[in-house]
Amino acid sequence: MSFPDVRMRRLRRTEALRRMCRETVLRRDDLILPLFVVEGSGVREPVASMPGVHRHSVDTLVNELKEVHDLGIPGVILFGIPTDKDARGSGADAADGIVQRAVEAAKRAEPGLCVITDVCLCEYTDHGHCGVLDGEQVENDPSVERLAATAVSHARAGADVVAPSDMMDGRVAAIRAALDADGHRDVAILSYAAKFASAFYGPFRDAAESTPAFGDRRAYQMDPPNAREALREMRLDLAEGADALMVKPALPYLDVLAAARREFDLPLAAYHVSGEYAMLKAAAERGWLDGERAMAEALLAIKRAGADWILTYAAKEIAPTL
Repeated sequence: MSFPDVRMRRLRRTEALRRMCRETVLRRDDLILPLFVVEGSGVREPVASMPGVHRHSVDTLVNELKEVHDLGIPGVILFGIPTDKDARGSGADAADGIVQRAVEAAKRAEPGLCVITDVCLCEYTDHGHCGVLDGEQVENDPSVERLAATAVSHARAGADVVAPSDMMDGRVAAIRAALDADGHRDVAILSYAAKFASAFYGPFRDAAESTPAFGDRRAYQMDPPNAREALREMRLDLAEGADALMVKPALPYLDVLAAARREFDLPLAAYHVSGEYAMLKAAAERGWLDGERAMAEALLAIKRAGADWILTYAAKEIAPTL
């Protein structure tokens, strides 16, 4: 059968019909809100390059978490920005570190909220790279040891999920072994398995104060042209014990996300990163597009491509519409 017998517009004619025919539905349960935590008290500091996003001290973070919970968003991921940094990122696994205190406060204030922690050294090192250096070279195995210690410290503070974002080889296996040895067998690992060396991270680096002091991260983060390699990375992390896998960024890598969805049956996350968020906000501020519709469409595309979890700075603004 073909036109005029088949008329596809019949099922698009009214909003009720469109709702009944929708193949993909974005839900509040799909959302995870990234949050930045800094030292001090009473801090709620806007991030200039990310409209609507703030950096919080631990006390104001608690207020933010209540709002997140009341909106029905099930989880957050915490990024810490310490005052003091050094070459080995000592603050990353400090028992009284900024993220550790934030996790403890979060679990006291909103015990039902899923608290995920970013496990990396870039926010804690004075050079801004994601691992331990030998000269200007990021050394893989010493970095993995530091990452495993960091993950254990987050678990001790009460984290539900640890999320290594460094892209060192073998870090998932090392973290799993360290967590289990310390009695945290129930703490899950969300691996940034396919994290690309992207141009879309700029605003995040402003917020997290993690811009490398020299060079870039292309020697350890993935080369953007490579999709097959991304799947190999994901297979390796799954074999090492990852409970969930992430593709980062999201929109420029929807093909990778869709390929991963076809291959893997565990939860898949996608990070709608700072640059993706900021460019939509900037265009909306200039009146170049309908910001609310564009943001919803972007997140829906990520869900349609196969994401179960969407990390997005737009979680709070989009949740009431869902």
